[in-house]
Amino acid sequence: MLRWAMTQIGATGSSRIGRRGVVTGALALGIVGAAPSVIRRVAAQPRLPAPTFTLGVASGYPTASGVALWTRLAPSPLVPGGGMPPEVVPVEWEVATDERMGRIVQRGVAAATPPFAHAVHVEVEGLEPARWYWYRFRAGGEASAVGRTRTAPSANASTERLRFAFASCQQYEQGYFNAYRHMLADDLDLIVHLGDYIYESSWGQGHVRKHNAPEPRTLDDYRIRHALYKSDPDLRAAHAACPWLLTWDDHEVQNDYANDRSENLDTPEWFLERRAAAYRAYYEHMPLRHSMVPFGPHMRLFTRVAFGRLAQFHMLDDRQYRSPQPCAPPGRGGASVVEDCAARLDPRLTMLGDAQERWLAAGLDQSPARWNLIGQQTLMAQLDRKPGPGQQFWTDGWDGYPAARRRLLDYLGQRKPANPVVLGGDVHSFWVADLKPDFDDPRSSVVASEFVGTSITSQFRRRQEDVDALLTDNPHIRLGNGARRGYVRIEITRERLRADLRAVRSVTQPAADADTLASFVVEDGRPGAIRS
Repeated sequence: MLRWAMTQIGATGSSRIGRRGVVTGALALGIVGAAPSVIRRVAAQPRLPAPTFTLGVASGYPTASGVALWTRLAPSPLVPGGGMPPEVVPVEWEVATDERMGRIVQRGVAAATPPFAHAVHVEVEGLEPARWYWYRFRAGGEASAVGRTRTAPSANASTERLRFAFASCQQYEQGYFNAYRHMLADDLDLIVHLGDYIYESSWGQGHVRKHNAPEPRTLDDYRIRHALYKSDPDLRAAHAACPWLLTWDDHEVQNDYANDRSENLDTPEWFLERRAAAYRAYYEHMPLRHSMVPFGPHMRLFTRVAFGRLAQFHMLDDRQYRSPQPCAPPGRGGASVVEDCAARLDPRLTMLGDAQERWLAAGLDQSPARWNLIGQQTLMAQLDRKPGPGQQFWTDGWDGYPAARRRLLDYLGQRKPANPVVLGGDVHSFWVADLKPDFDDPRSSVVASEFVGTSITSQFRRRQEDVDALLTDNPHIRLGNGARRGYVRIEITRERLRADLRAVRSVTQPAADADTLASFVVEDGRPGAIRS
């Protein structure tokens, strides 16, 4: 897969789209209901600067019969407008059963429009379950790289294996995205990204490359920041190699934001305008389904994706609906480390919002899958950050919302959905933990397993000896390690889940190797991770 993906990322070709094909595609897309002038603009086929497909191609959210495909036309991606004319551009798409694109099984035409930065989101249907496909786009006489994707197994399929990787936290300035190159050699069916795909802020030491722009606040700012991150060749190759599932964390908008509360305590009206710009740019640059299109500062990102009867992903959003962090320092919002904070215990505090909490419980109740994977942003297990007597907690994670966490873990213990496994990121370090409703009670039962991945590049600000010193006071934690960057590779069968903590040796050297730091197994029907 590695050789194929790196070859395809630079592929080009040429094929003009005929006017009849454009009009046929417009009819298929329902553009017949638009004004005749719109159809004429779509069919006009403006001349485009080359290269056009500089940001690559991507796919995501597979079902048994289809998948979402993405690209964006951007000859000059780091300038406002992406170097595109202010016109609607027809984009032809094709899906084939071979990587040479010789056996086309689906094709059509989509309209790339200026209001959405000439991004294209296509939802392909009518495909066969559980098989690989290849796809590409054409516009202005140029062909995109060829991407590879696959459909999910059918609903009742007894799938034998699912292999995926999950990642988070890729600060562009702090390193190269080497981890994705190693994922390509892992024979993955899927990649899951758990947030901080971009960073709005410049921080850290020893930068190897620069944002070369101030913190984004406008729609053009966020578009350019996303385009800069997609200039990384390993990231583009990973998007082209297999389908993705995604959720966001805070840095896609602003550090530590919570609902309409900004870290800087900006007025909610102003901050929601900024959030709307960030959400719009996020949608424009990800292989998301049309149901996720944002409406101003609101965007429904949480969703479920099933892989036959083997696994179901429950992808959560813990930023858009959360309560503000309790006990924030005077004059600002966001996180802090607290020792005595009675407000932290307020049962009204929520990470997910009432509606999403109910949605998650209903989905777990109804799930027919053997493994239920809860994809969310951060460490869910309690982490007492003060060695010895007393306790300290960081309020931007679940420790800032212990009543909300208790509601979820009580539910898992009482309703017992099959094999719940929580996936997380955000904290720039590996963690493996047993989840229990009451972390301070040794008799409290383990109800789920948790795996948190380290960052792709983002630096960890604590010494490893400080992490090691916390483990005695947190006996439910099996491993904590922030020494290296990387990702987590997961393989699921009906009998067990295996997690390999993959660590790259350097993010400042583009060709650095990777190692498996540790491996853990969770057995079917037995919550709790066992070191392998």
